[in-house]
Amino acid sequence: MKKVLLLSVIVSMVVFMAACGSTDASGGDKSNGSAETITVKHELGETEVPKNPEKVVVFDYGTLDTLDKLGIEVTGVPHGSMPDYLSKYEGDDYENVGSLKEPDFDKLAQINPDLIIISGRQSSLYDQLQELAPTIYLGVDTTRYMDSFKENLATIGKIFDKQDKIDQEMKKIEKSIADLKEKASNMDKETLIILANDDKISAYGPNSRFGMIHDVFGVPAADEGIEVSTHGMNVSFEYVVEQNPDILYVIDRGAVVGSDSSAQQLVENELTKKTNAYKNDNIVYLNPDYWYLSGGGLVSVQEMVNEIAASLK
Repeated sequence: MKKVLLLSVIVSMVVFMAACGSTDASGGDKSNGSAETITVKHELGETEVPKNPEKVVVFDYGTLDTLDKLGIEVTGVPHGSMPDYLSKYEGDDYENVGSLKEPDFDKLAQINPDLIIISGRQSSLYDQLQELAPTIYLGVDTTRYMDSFKENLATIGKIFDKQDKIDQEMKKIEKSIADLKEKASNMDKETLIILANDDKISAYGPNSRFGMIHDVFGVPAADEGIEVSTHGMNVSFEYVVEQNPDILYVIDRGAVVGSDSSAQQLVENELTKKTNAYKNDNIVYLNPDYWYLSGGGLVSVQEMVNEIAASLK
């Protein structure tokens, strides 16, 4: 009888210990002994990411834009060249994790983040960052802008359980894009996009970094054959006159990297004064915060639509 009683006690203890092992300190079920994770496939590989991570470091301003819109807190961001509308993230409430091109690895190790989000400027450091914490790439592929944008949003939605809110915001964006495309389809004007950088300019066309103006919004391009390059095709103002755009879109890089030069002084010269764009007051200076720094965010994409829609008088 004693042997039966002893065996019953041992079995009860084993069952109790197993039950304790499958429950975390907060009382939540953890059958595998760790927090729930999802596998995120991205341009640089596959990463196991915890659901609803607490300590998040973001190196992509477009993603920061989206997380801010969704009310998701972040722990650390790079400082310098921060878009004005996200300037609160340079305050003392957020850790400074270096710059866009030079992460502070000591600070990252100190933070011990649950998730690091990067894009193109940090892609060469992916392996090093992955050693510190789960790291995912959420840069936008400009050759398929909206599909890539939606894929990134879907990833954020899964990680942070925010897909319903994302769907609401996307409906607004898609409606405004549809309205813009209809407006663009009825226009008989051709456009040219240039980036002003100190005393130089470069042109962007379809499938380029800023090509969504043509590819997504349906705005006609003055030159369909512009060479696709991250830094644009180097051009002269003689080229601008030759293309003679009806609308000239200008993105001022100097305005967001601390340059003293003025894009307006550079662009509105004796040559461009010969173009239809200048003659009809259609040189449009796009906000570089959205176009150069934080593209691919829920806020920035909507503002891009708004700016182009406003330019089509």
